[in-house]
Amino acid sequence: MTTGVAAEKGPVMTGNPVRRKRFRTLRAFVKNPRAIAGMMILGLFAGLAIFAPLLARYNPQASVFLPMQPPSAAHWFGTTNTGQDLFSQFVWGTQATMMVGIGGGLIMTVLGVTIGMYAGYKGGTVDAILNVLTNIFLVLPTLALLIVIESYIRNTTPLINGLIIGLTGWAWGARVFRVQTMSLVGRDFVVAAKLSGQSDLRIMFTEILPNTYSILASNLMYSCLGSILAEAGLAYLGYENVNANSWGTILYWASSGNAMLTGAWWWFVPPGIAIALVGMSFALMNFAIDQITNPRLKSGKRRRKRHVTATPSA
Repeated sequence: MTTGVAAEKGPVMTGNPVRRKRFRTLRAFVKNPRAIAGMMILGLFAGLAIFAPLLARYNPQASVFLPMQPPSAAHWFGTTNTGQDLFSQFVWGTQATMMVGIGGGLIMTVLGVTIGMYAGYKGGTVDAILNVLTNIFLVLPTLALLIVIESYIRNTTPLINGLIIGLTGWAWGARVFRVQTMSLVGRDFVVAAKLSGQSDLRIMFTEILPNTYSILASNLMYSCLGSILAEAGLAYLGYENVNANSWGTILYWASSGNAMLTGAWWWFVPPGIAIALVGMSFALMNFAIDQITNPRLKSGKRRRKRHVTATPSA
């Protein structure tokens, strides 16, 4: 009877340590000061994007106000040289920019994970073919490639830009996941899964992928940031429908309107600071992930704690 109960509870006990480890990692991330700061900054811009229809007081394209007005109670970010409300443009631009960043980052990450893991897992001819494809995208100058594509597609929107950025920027992630998969494919738990008759896709996404969560999170964050920077750069250079609302188009019109020469700092400073803050939020969260998952940083932290504890107080 006792043996039956133990055998019945055996699988449950085996799975619990894994769940506890993941829960401890998630709890450590949520409690990390850098992660908290990064999530707060990113959450602020996510809130602006979600509630843009409620926060934008005016039509962002309506030229009905006095031009070149500095920030005031009526116009929090001032007005453009054609009398448009900059705060409304900024809020709606936040929605478009965040959609491009998250959408492009997700596309990059999904393609990178799928292609990289499949190449590293299968090996042989499949790995050789996918590795050549990855190398081709790696050596291509990304910005130049995007400019060429944008020049053939007229009146692109931020969403189309996000799709193009995602489809052309997956190669770095694929290279990382290929190497990581090759280091895991010979482990005992992967071999046991193969011997049990599990399919290749199931092994890749249930056995190998959970062991790359930290790399996956870092890749997703930097892919999102890269998408935001690429979209802003393309819009600033004019390779986007300049009548669309995004942080990049605000910078484009600020440059076209000589905002820096005329001292209209309120025109180009808000989108510039917003891009910098989003980048800082992703960097802070990535530092937190590295601090939690990197054994060297953990051991260094423990040594500092032991040193502080061992040092006698004055």
